[in-house]
Amino acid sequence: MDTYKIILEAHSGIAYVALITIAIAVINSLIGISAKNEFKPKDRRIALFALIATHIQFIFGLILYFVSPNGMDAFKSGMKAVMSNEGLRKLAVEHPVTNIIAIVLITVGWSTHKRAEESKKFKKIAIFYALGLILLLAMIPWGNWIG
Repeated sequence: MDTYKIILEAHSGIAYVALITIAIAVINSLIGISAKNEFKPKDRRIALFALIATHIQFIFGLILYFVSPNGMDAFKSGMKAVMSNEGLRKLAVEHPVTNIIAIVLITVGWSTHKRAEESKKFKKIAIFYALGLILLLAMIPWGNWIG
């Protein structure tokens, strides 16, 4: 198996972990908000694990972008060729840009929850992690990932 395939498989596998942990963090935060729970170390660990999984996923995605024929190599044929091909545009431009925005939102959620009042910690995690999760789900190349 070549390097590209190994990184692609790792990126795909870690995606499950990242998506599941983000979803768990969002659900945990929504439960915390509705039950008016105190933000405990367990809640912090759930959010932190989701943040870490997301950043690991980003690292594999970044490496993949530079070794994949659908990443930087796609631009060898020119910007016009990439932007006029819907599938290639999604993989080479839309997927990475949108996912970077999603990771930034999740990171902002983590950072802002640390400075938030105790009563607002769940809300920060729920909002920013949910927005990040929505963006990540919207940009999964389902045909490539599952098919």
